[in-house]
Amino acid sequence: MITAAQLRAARVLLGIDQRRLADLSGLSVPTIQRMEASETMIRGNVDSLVKLITALEDAGIELIDDGANSDGGGRGVRLKAGSGDRAENKTSSGARARK
Repeated sequence: MITAAQLRAARVLLGIDQRRLADLSGLSVPTIQRMEASETMIRGNVDSLVKLITALEDAGIELIDDGANSDGGGRGVRLKAGSGDRAENKTSSGARARK
């Protein structure tokens, strides 16, 4: 599962706005807004959650769960090694974005 705070943090790490995340995940902007406005764990239909998490992971985000080995403990997000600016250069189909 993913929390609203993890979602917001992941978006900031990637340097993308809600519109771009919606494009990458195939979800609507209002859906992304509702997810980010959640108080704790994001709730939604399984298909939407899978699309969201897959888009974040494909863009280079690693979600850290409560039980993960981490010096700081708790949930979090981080960029995968070598992920760079991947989200800014991808479209939802995985093709290069027009510049």
